[in-house]
Amino acid sequence: MTSEHSAARLVFADDISDAIPLHVIEADALEAWCEDQSEQTRRWIASSSFKAALGSSLLVPGADGAPVMALAGYGTAAARMRGRFHLAAVAAVLPEGRYRLTGLETARQEEEALGWLLSGYAFDRYHEARGAKARLVAPDGVDANRLEVIAAGEALTRDLINTPANDMGPDALEAACADLAAKHGAEIDVTLGEDLLEANLPLIHAVGRASDRAPRLIDMAWGRSGPQVTLVGKGVCFDTGGLNLKPGSSMGLMKKDMGGAATVLGLAHMIIALKLPVRLRVLIPAVENSVSANAMRPGDILTARSGKTIEINNTDAEGRLVLADALTLGAEGKPDLMVSMATLTGAARVAVGPDLAPYYADDASLVTAIEAGAAAAADPVWRMPFHAPYEAMIEPGIADLDNAPSGGFAGSITAALFLRRFSDDVRYAHFDIYGWNPAAAPARPKGGVGMGARALLAALPDALGL
Repeated sequence: MTSEHSAARLVFADDISDAIPLHVIEADALEAWCEDQSEQTRRWIASSSFKAALGSSLLVPGADGAPVMALAGYGTAAARMRGRFHLAAVAAVLPEGRYRLTGLETARQEEEALGWLLSGYAFDRYHEARGAKARLVAPDGVDANRLEVIAAGEALTRDLINTPANDMGPDALEAACADLAAKHGAEIDVTLGEDLLEANLPLIHAVGRASDRAPRLIDMAWGRSGPQVTLVGKGVCFDTGGLNLKPGSSMGLMKKDMGGAATVLGLAHMIIALKLPVRLRVLIPAVENSVSANAMRPGDILTARSGKTIEINNTDAEGRLVLADALTLGAEGKPDLMVSMATLTGAARVAVGPDLAPYYADDASLVTAIEAGAAAAADPVWRMPFHAPYEAMIEPGIADLDNAPSGGFAGSITAALFLRRFSDDVRYAHFDIYGWNPAAAPARPKGGVGMGARALLAALPDALGL
């Protein structure tokens, strides 16, 4: 469901015959660069306010007034440390046309090329919107196909998150999965409504049964050889909080509570389109946490697929419940790697803010691969601890587990520890993502955004020995 305008923009320019040179210039190199230019060009730059500040740009006209080159300010190394995708800010203001980079160090080309592609994204389902109009020629040495696939996966994630719940309920999320499966020749199976009980997925049923849009478990599989990777994405399409009703101020962004599902679907597209030699399984518990006479109640004790009992001390801690059954199902397949992604806790946002994807993993080689992948993909992550002494906080005494420990401490950690109880000792990582960009930034407009997917994609070859 990537928007037509976005899909058209998230590719590199194919006609490069009249591409305009775009010179990338650091602030302290501007004077030396100007010395090698024509007198006319030097005068034009001198008469402008262009100082090669980060994100600034300037078109330089020829004798006929048409641009013969463009300049992109690349600022200082210190300024660049404070962000990423710097040339995307230039792409956003350049006029429509085709541009080819010159003067950018090879090590920065992949990041900046991807950022340029992502700057073309706009969510235009409900009103006219367009991203950057300027098109880039893929720099030499950059894998253009790979970056276009990554950009398309990110656009899918953004579109899914940005779509409001009236058009993105569990049924629509299932349809998006079916579309992706059909596109790539993957297999898909859906367990719906009361069939969840017969299939021993009781927590998914309990969370979603109060909605008139039936809960479901979506199971997609692709690939017949290689290590098995299982991705589990939280698909709570809207979260009222249930009987522990959220205040209105906390409900405004709850269309994004399926951001984990959206992110694993974007990542699945990347993995499949790039033909990674893995067996991929995607599990998405898709529900709405609604209010009705048959909603689960605070104080209820539910039995999970694994047989563990869970005391419901807050119906607004529902994401870990649906993930628990999905993780148990995933672990039964004995994957080589299982990853859950979820917009799970506000505590994670308090800890690291909206721009970092906190993750939990115990396996040292997996951590090394994720950290390296995050750096390579300009997709920042932050490792959080599975802190064993906090295990007692999720044990209420009346049941095996507590879905919402009292006290307010270490909320993201206790949620991760809760989920780990259902991973059955398989190699496992959990991402507690935000899935939303609260303010526009280069290559990332305000709204839904993928977090951690590119880092994982880059990590998989080393993590799995591919």
